[in-house]
Amino acid sequence: MKALLKTKSGIGNVELMEIPEPPCPADKAKIEIHYTGICGTDLHIYHDTFENSPPVVMGHEFSGIVTEIGESIHKVKVGDRVTVLGSTASTCGTCHYCKTGYYMFCSERRGMGISADGSFTKYAVVREDMIYTIPENVSLEEAALSEPLACAVQAVEELTPIQIGDTVLLSGPGPIGLLCLSLLAIKGCKVIVAGTSADKKRLEIAKELGVDVVVNVSEENLLDVVMAETNGLGVDVTIDCAGVGPSINSSLHALKKLGIHIQVGILGQEIKVDYDVILYKQIQLFGSLAHSQKTWEKVMQILEQKKVNLKPIITHKLPLTKWKEAFDMCEEKKCGKILLSHT
Repeated sequence: MKALLKTKSGIGNVELMEIPEPPCPADKAKIEIHYTGICGTDLHIYHDTFENSPPVVMGHEFSGIVTEIGESIHKVKVGDRVTVLGSTASTCGTCHYCKTGYYMFCSERRGMGISADGSFTKYAVVREDMIYTIPENVSLEEAALSEPLACAVQAVEELTPIQIGDTVLLSGPGPIGLLCLSLLAIKGCKVIVAGTSADKKRLEIAKELGVDVVVNVSEENLLDVVMAETNGLGVDVTIDCAGVGPSINSSLHALKKLGIHIQVGILGQEIKVDYDVILYKQIQLFGSLAHSQKTWEKVMQILEQKKVNLKPIITHKLPLTKWKEAFDMCEEKKCGKILLSHT
């Protein structure tokens, strides 16, 4: 079967190759992968700015159908439509973080598509506890966004008490940013989304999802807009999904005193930050790394209740053979979420 691999360390070194179809052992289930979303992490792996363990099949945001089960599998059956918690391909299961559901911090953790074979291929074989059956009213395309939706849910719902009536500046309208926007709109927040001229397509999607104010920072002064929208006070919360220095600095300056900043975007490099702003405004600073076990339970409820409109965020579906074209579109910000499939 064809698979997209990071073949060795260094910039690039990503190839579409033939690999053997994996067998299905007694304690696992085989899933035919229908859709895998391209994540910002995949781009970081391509550029070697995110730690990875090549050679490895890339991809971790996926949905599919169970095609085979081992004899010790009892909770899922052949034909089930599923999504997979790929971050837990391997964990120790006994450390403090595993026991409390914060598996992302397990020192022995290996995630699919990063340090364990992932989903940019036809089949994946996974443990039963990694599998989540998706509701009948949710498409396989939408289900492929379960993992990035979990990232957004942790950032918006679980870290801080963001409330109805709060004004939130969301910087970086990529897929994760758009998912955060959807959740904030549902909560009844006033949302300002900031992007550059390169984000034109994504800013249009933001309008579909209920943004209150769109700011093109290539043409407008973000701080002027924020102060005008908040009567000179500053926003209650900033969420940076861009993962670049100027975006983070702008976010900190846009915050009101005693405000909250949530960092979602990965930078992959050191940056210069006006750190005194954190002190003088007494800002609360949160990092949001992916998700936890409880996040995934909430995501399944959100999907079943159809609370979030995911369809506008999915802008392209392409075959795996066009992976480079798809990666380039993501780099150039000409899309929302791109889904790749093996067909």
